[in-house]
Amino acid sequence: MQHRPIRVLLVESDEEYIGEVRDGLFRSHAADLEIEAVWELSQALSRLSQGGVDAILLSLDLADSRGMVTFDRAFAFAPDVPIIVLTREPDEEAAVAAVQGGAQDYLVKVEITPNMLVRAVRHAIERHRLFSALRSLSLIDDLTGLYNRRGFSDLGEQYLKLARRSGRGVTMAYLDRDRFKTINDSLVHHVGDRALLMVADILRATFRRSDIIARLGGDEFGVLALEAADESSELLVQRLRERIVDFNRSSPEPYQLSISIGMAHHDDDLRVRLEDMVAEADSAMYREKHGKRAAALRER
Repeated sequence: MQHRPIRVLLVESDEEYIGEVRDGLFRSHAADLEIEAVWELSQALSRLSQGGVDAILLSLDLADSRGMVTFDRAFAFAPDVPIIVLTREPDEEAAVAAVQGGAQDYLVKVEITPNMLVRAVRHAIERHRLFSALRSLSLIDDLTGLYNRRGFSDLGEQYLKLARRSGRGVTMAYLDRDRFKTINDSLVHHVGDRALLMVADILRATFRRSDIIARLGGDEFGVLALEAADESSELLVQRLRERIVDFNRSSPEPYQLSISIGMAHHDDDLRVRLEDMVAEADSAMYREKHGKRAAALRER
């Protein structure tokens, strides 16, 4: 059976070097590697959003992004694609930081040969595949396919580091399914599970692929989102509530989906700890939940 070529996204601002890479791979008869080149990180993120990329060769010296923040942004946007970092000069400290941050390899451009590059790409893909399989066993929630509490904690810390390096604000959302025990007690158990799956689907549809979405336990969910130029925490909550309304209008399920939401946003104190943001958003969520209960009692 014929396999498709390995699609490699080369993110490099030096057009001459792009030509050297392509020529070298052609001379080495690396027919199973297909190089697609872009010149800026913004172009790379746009291409990655379309899917179909097997590996990334990422220069840290681009026109629109320089240094380790370049890797951090690419890794946060596409954590499922292995990244090989390219640099002009040897830098052991940066190499260690990149690998610790999730890069599969760190190569100095002047030292790279075509055969070395082919091997590096193939090995990076296999290492990433193995690592992802092992990692998913401990970081993914079995029911929803979202991250579990451990996954949220581990990746959330990396996310906050990215926010600090890029100077972007970060929003934490804490969500709790209202009256979940009532659903489980009054209906068959699998209906309760299906309700959790519906919440997970709504969260995936509401937030970006690069945001960290997790089931923190029971009927509680958490989302960590980096600030975008065209979005605010209020807009995210509004979009989420609208999707819940749409679900209730069209769903054949024997219940109405209701969620209490708490938010915590920081853009002036990016040294804030993840556990502090979780606690802040959790408290806001419980205030909303208690407000709903108080309002229901007044209506009786």
